[in-house]
Amino acid sequence: MAIMMSLREAVMHKMHGNDLQGLRSMIEGSIHAQEAALPGLGVAFELIWQKIDKAKQDELVAVLDSALKASSASK
Repeated sequence: MAIMMSLREAVMHKMHGNDLQGLRSMIEGSIHAQEAALPGLGVAFELIWQKIDKAKQDELVAVLDSALKASSASK
């Protein structure tokens, strides 16, 4: 009997049990990888977002905004 998991569940299952270095490796390995890795980063970001306070959320949004502006300026 096959077990069916959503993409979110599969990513969380793959991340579960990793130590800090394993989580860092997963994140860094997903950056500049094939687009198939992007949903995993989305699930990781979702977990982070849900666990941080509004001040940290605002900081992440500001970092994203700055990175997008820098990316636009370099093109």
